[in-house]
Order: sequence, then C-alpha cells, then structure tokens
Amino acid sequence: MLYHLFYEWLFHSLSPQAPESVFVKSLNVFQYVTFRTAYATVTALLISLLFGGRVIKALKEWNVGQQIREEGPQAHMAKRGTPTMGGVLIIGSVLISTLLWARLSSLYVWIAIIATALFAMIGFLDDYAKVAKKQSLGLTGRQKLAAQVLIGLGVWAALYFSNSYEWNLSIPFVKATDFQAVTQIGPWIYLPFILLVLTGVSNAVNLTDGLDGLAISITFIAMVALTAFTYVSGDERWAQTLLIEHRPGVGELTVFCGAMAGASLGFLWYNAPPADVFMGDVGSLAIGGAIGTIGVLAKQELILVLVGGVFVMEALSVMLQVSFFKMTRRSTGTGRRLFKMTPLHHHFEMQGWKESKVVFRFLILAILFALLSLSTLKLR
Repeated sequence: MLYHLFYEWLFHSLSPQAPESVFVKSLNVFQYVTFRTAYATVTALLISLLFGGRVIKALKEWNVGQQIREEGPQAHMAKRGTPTMGGVLIIGSVLISTLLWARLSSLYVWIAIIATALFAMIGFLDDYAKVAKKQSLGLTGRQKLAAQVLIGLGVWAALYFSNSYEWNLSIPFVKATDFQAVTQIGPWIYLPFILLVLTGVSNAVNLTDGLDGLAISITFIAMVALTAFTYVSGDERWAQTLLIEHRPGVGELTVFCGAMAGASLGFLWYNAPPADVFMGDVGSLAIGGAIGTIGVLAKQELILVLVGGVFVMEALSVMLQVSFFKMTRRSTGTGRRLFKMTPLHHHFEMQGWKESKVVFRFLILAILFALLSLSTLKLR
C-alpha cells in the first residue's frame, strides 16, 4: 500500500514538477525491496509487541486456555489453562505489515497472504474445537489433511492459470543451468510435490510447537534464511552471480518473509519461557503453510529440508516412532518404541533435560541448519 502511495503515485506525480526536491528524492526509496523489507520487519515486530498484552488479556477473558496431553511430561500440567490461539497475533502482524509495505500488484504476494490466512483458518477451527470440548484433540487428522490438500490445490491452480510459473525443481549445490532436462517435471507431476511440501511443512511446524519458545524461535531463524533466498532469487544480478534461477516476481516475497521474522520476534517476547501465551494451531499451521508456500514460489522446495531442519527432525521422529511401533507389534505382538516420547523434544525432556535446555539446543541446531542452507547459494 505504501509503495503504491508514495512511489507509484506521489513520486511519479511530483518528480516532473520538482525533480531536485529533497522530499521528492526521498520518496524514491520506496521502490527498493530492501528498504521495505526492513520496515516490514520492524512494523510486524512493533505490532506484536504493542498488541501482544491486549491479545493475551482478551484470550484470558474468553477462557481460551491450553489443554495438555495427559500422557505428556508431568511438568507440562502446570501450563494447563495458559492462553492459547496467540497465533492470531503473529498472523495479524504479518498480514498488516505485508499489506502496508509490499507491492500489492505481485501475484506471489497475494498467493502467500491468502495461503497463510487459509492455513490459519484451519488452525483456528482446530483450536476452537479443543477449547469447546475442553480436551487436547480438536479436528481429526483427516479433516486437517483434507483442508491442507485443498489449499495446496488452490496454490497450484493459481500458479497454473497465471501462465508465468516454470514447473521445474531447483536442486541445492547444483547450478541452475545443469540438469535442466531432468528438473523440468511439468505441472501435473509438480502437483503432488506441492501438496507434499505444503502439508508436510505445515504439520512439521505444528508438531514442533510443544515447548515454550521452541517453534517460534526456530521460525525466526528459518524466515531469516528464506528472506535471503527470496531476495537473491528475485534480484537478477545476484541470481547470475550465484548461478541460481532468477525468479522476477519472487523478490517481493522478501517483504513477506521479513514481516514473518519480525512478528516471530515480537511473539517470542510473550512466548519465551515461562510462556504467557501459546500460538496454538492457528499459529503453527499458518507458519508452516507460509514456509511451504514461500519455498514453492521461490523454487526452493528442496532446500526447505535444511532451512527447517529441526522441523524435519521433529516430524521424522513421529513417523519413525509410529512405523517402528506398528512393525514390532505385527512381528512380536507387542509394540516397541524408538523414543521415550515423540515429537523429539519430548524424548529429551523424558531423558531429564530441562525445557529451556531443549529449546536452546534445538535453536543452536536450527542456526546450523540455516547456515548450511545458505552455503548452498555459493557451493555450486
């Protein structure tokens, strides 16, 4: 909105009349995505900080309290009743900041905004069901998966009918000019790949959201990395220098990523242990959906394995636990477990690690994964 107001309208209207005016020249800065990304980050951060207390107060008044799994670590029982659904603060901050600072003529920006809002709606319905039933289970897994698949179909359809999306994969550590015949997979093969990315990342973030400050701090690290990826992909000079695929419309997503990073920091202020509020599924599903959507739009789907390495670890631990239990139950009649409890962060809690230690050590891993993902930009 501010881009269109100050640059496309005001700057272009005044520059012919007063080209030497300092005020007119200053308006030119709104065309730069780096400037708008920085201020989108700050705006989302300030919105989160300024309105966080009011959101928490409202959630308490509405008795929107967290329900705790009975089979979980006993230390978590003290968290019962802590306000949840704080993800509305994250998503609200991101959407407002993006609408203010992004170039709203960008199709990719609207796809990211709408997809994130729809994933948040799934999470909202899930959280609402939990609060209404006063239990830790909301929507069924099939209901959530079906809704996520529908959103994925919508993202694919928007790209398909835009006639501007190239249906190819970007392979880490490989130059954009290598293996072009192999990576051009076409829209119909790409469809299940998009569905896998969006549903997988969304659920992975949802599984990670189990300790105070864990999911949101890792989200901040992941979004900082994605900010770099979207910027260099959208800038032709950087793309040519780094031998990666240039995506002209992707650069504007840098503003969205910056807004998400700022909102994450703002929410962490209230979610740091001991948490005053939890993000709930409205936050975790939306964040995962946003990360997956950005990965698809920026042609960085495969690098998400590194960008969100901790999210992948958490999801894999659940998959391995369930698979191993079913396999051993069929063969021996008694199911066995690889981990004391999943997702993985609970396993280390059951091992005696304090919650804060788990969070900080996983955060260190997230930073290492992010640095490794960024190294792929140069190592080609």
